[in-house]
Amino acid sequence: MFELQDAFARKFHYLRLSVTDVCNFRCQYCLPDGYKPDGRKSFLTLDEIRRLTRAFAAMGTNKVRITGGEPSLRKDFTAIIETVAATPGIRKVATTTNGYRMARQVADWRRAGLSAINVSVDSLDSRMFHQITGENRFQEVMAGIDAAFAAGFEQVKVNTVLMRGLNDGELGRFLAWIKDNPIQLRFIELMQTGEMDELFSRHHVRGALIKEQLLHAGWQQKVRAHNDGPAEVFWHPDYVGEIGLIMPYAKDFCASCNRLRVSSVGKLHLCLFGEQGVELRDLLAEDGHQAALQLRLRQALADKKATHFLHQGQTGMTPHLASIGG
Repeated sequence: MFELQDAFARKFHYLRLSVTDVCNFRCQYCLPDGYKPDGRKSFLTLDEIRRLTRAFAAMGTNKVRITGGEPSLRKDFTAIIETVAATPGIRKVATTTNGYRMARQVADWRRAGLSAINVSVDSLDSRMFHQITGENRFQEVMAGIDAAFAAGFEQVKVNTVLMRGLNDGELGRFLAWIKDNPIQLRFIELMQTGEMDELFSRHHVRGALIKEQLLHAGWQQKVRAHNDGPAEVFWHPDYVGEIGLIMPYAKDFCASCNRLRVSSVGKLHLCLFGEQGVELRDLLAEDGHQAALQLRLRQALADKKATHFLHQGQTGMTPHLASIGG
């Protein structure tokens, strides 16, 4: 049996590893009041990240996404990429970033072993971008995307959180952008977390509405690879770019779950929603604990639920998306 497999025969090839919960943006759907520092926190060290990644890789994980908060705020972010990429068995190293430092640093990330990059761009209108993110950084982020292509990335994924009354009228503008550019534009449904009930009820848009429009316009769905994320991806013969839809409220969304999460303070989270997390850090302090760490991972997976229960209105214990890496 595959070593990272749950009671529902789901196999987990994909680790989302948060390295900080600090973020310098104030996105309405995540940290609208900005990051509130907690002086007691100590984020995973480079050695702890090395030990953790080796344990996951030895159990079949072959893809790691480095997340935050904003992961590039770590001064050793390039060294983290290099450490993860050097792990035997890890074939793909990705990151999700707000793009703040991309223009200056993305070439270094590429040389360190980064193989895929996702950038958050919630609007192609600079004023709306500012309104949603709380930061007037649109031009810098777009320059970062250009720098990623210049550094050798063949495709850049762009994450856009759909919000009714804000950016939900920009589909045509986004489609024009990807017509001649190798961008996979991923529309993400707004998700309800513990601190966002009112925002969710005001701005939630069903991704299924966009899916209907795409299919009507001749877009076709691609087959997922075993270590792909949760997006349903669509292609069109007239477009260089692609569209991805992440719809956590869709029926059977969790049936294809293939990813586990570790927070920036070393807790395993079996789902983005719902639980306190399983402590791993006591087994990361020094070498020699890999067998015990793997045993704890297997034991934790025995408790993974069939679904996140979002469709039943249960938002779980996650206060906001930055807290365990989105």
